[in-house]
Amino acid sequence: MTEQQPSGGGAVTHREPEQLQAIKLRHPWRNVFAAVIILVAVLFIYDTAFNRSVYNWGEVGKYLFDVRIMQGVGYTLQLTIYSMVIAVALGITMAVMRQSPNPVVSSVAWVYLWLFRGTPVYVQLVFWGLVPTIYKSLELGIPWTEAVVSLNTKDLLSYFTLAVIGLALNEAAYMAEIVRAGLLSVDEGQAEASKALGLGWWHTMSRVILPQAMRVIIPPTGNELISMLKTTSLVTAVPFTLDVYGRQRDIAAVTYQPVPMLIVASVWYLVVTSILMVGQYFLEKHFAKGVTKRPDVMKPSIETSSISVVGEHGGQTTPTYPSAGGGRSIVPPHERPGGGGA
Repeated sequence: MTEQQPSGGGAVTHREPEQLQAIKLRHPWRNVFAAVIILVAVLFIYDTAFNRSVYNWGEVGKYLFDVRIMQGVGYTLQLTIYSMVIAVALGITMAVMRQSPNPVVSSVAWVYLWLFRGTPVYVQLVFWGLVPTIYKSLELGIPWTEAVVSLNTKDLLSYFTLAVIGLALNEAAYMAEIVRAGLLSVDEGQAEASKALGLGWWHTMSRVILPQAMRVIIPPTGNELISMLKTTSLVTAVPFTLDVYGRQRDIAAVTYQPVPMLIVASVWYLVVTSILMVGQYFLEKHFAKGVTKRPDVMKPSIETSSISVVGEHGGQTTPTYPSAGGGRSIVPPHERPGGGGA
């Protein structure tokens, strides 16, 4: 950009700057890498679809909507929902117990978390499947006296119930830590302000603490729900075999084609997981309101020139302020809206 000085001594004028031509940065190796990945994916899909008879896609289509598979999907959803509801309720209880000032209560909660997080869920389910063998009957009455009521454990607790209990107790240990982390993420001043306003413990938790903690609790809880859906495949350790994994295994034992049946089970796991992921997205979006939104830039409501000021300078009203020397100085340019001289 060059300057031109007129011969008459007028104002300096400037030429319009030439428009810059932005050159896009090239990434040749990135394109090559992407092309290689696409080629490998196409070759894998073609090989899977046409060259591997073991997949037997006709068998997959035959049993994808089979009545037994659909019933298995229903049982899998029931196991997931029942277990998560119990786990969330018990996890909240354990999280509150962990924060209790009572050392006995907090110690009980710590031992529970240590036990159920420190042992594999498959081992726990095996133990729950052995409960009818270990405790053949449940007797109710006064200790060291004859039992008033005696119940057969095998008749009282079905394998489905034992599977729900085993999954829920294991998951509750993880939910307790998730809830505790969410509660700790809320500033203590929120609880103090609620007490100052006269709110009780219930209203403080339900209307102040939990709504703010939910944005921290929801994402890992959604992940745990999806994980629970897949963990239901381990209930064969109880043993409970009416879930989708157990049903496909029973069918494969008859048809002697395990790979197509595993694909059938995987397809249904993917379908349900995708639905849960969509629900998790909208739930996270709901509880994140007011957190990710940025406020608009503040703008002056009136122009600077319309503000009345004090002081006189050249017949015009100008703002003044006390100077360090004891006199008064004029605030510079004021003649244009927003400040600045002509």
